[in-house]
Amino acid sequence: MRVRTTILAAVPVAATPVLAGCAGFLVPAGEGEPAPSPTSARSAPAAVDPLRPEPLPTADAPAQGAPAPEATTAGCPASGAVVEMSEVQAAMFHRAVTLTLTNCGKKPYRVHGYPSVRALGENGERLPVPVNAGGSMFGNDEGPQEVMLKPGGTVTSVLAWVSTKEGGDLIEGDALEIAAAPDAGARTFPLESHDVRLMDELNTTAWRTALPG
Repeated sequence: MRVRTTILAAVPVAATPVLAGCAGFLVPAGEGEPAPSPTSARSAPAAVDPLRPEPLPTADAPAQGAPAPEATTAGCPASGAVVEMSEVQAAMFHRAVTLTLTNCGKKPYRVHGYPSVRALGENGERLPVPVNAGGSMFGNDEGPQEVMLKPGGTVTSVLAWVSTKEGGDLIEGDALEIAAAPDAGARTFPLESHDVRLMDELNTTAWRTALPG
């Protein structure tokens, strides 16, 4: 576990393509031709209004690079539900992503409560980062709502974390482990940017059919 001391100023975050499209994100070189060298490029972050967070992406705006879910039949987990995560959005000392739960099975799927979220360290160990049920500057938490999702139906949640100087020492996580519920299969989503990885707590809103306002 890595701990970082107080962050005194906001640092623009490079957009990390991580969850609003659940599908995984070399073509072998031709005979006698050298294989292409892998490259890694990160886009420069867009200017951010420190007082007004950018609108969070939805399932209609998929991000590239999301890891593939554990597949059974036709790419759908045995639970019949798959969770996706949008790219990270930033405001002054705040970070947030939209979580989308999709019923990818053939039967109705009951949803009630909050996502299961944990911060992971560089070796995959779970970190002692508190996880709270509640809203943030990105949206209010309206509480749990029981929803019976038809096949193809979706619900969303906002996951936010705070990196303020009032937060004291900040823990640096390398990934987020996210599941539809504590007893459902989890997926791991890496956090690539240094400033995105710093956190002192995680806050989630309940699963709802519309993003919180």
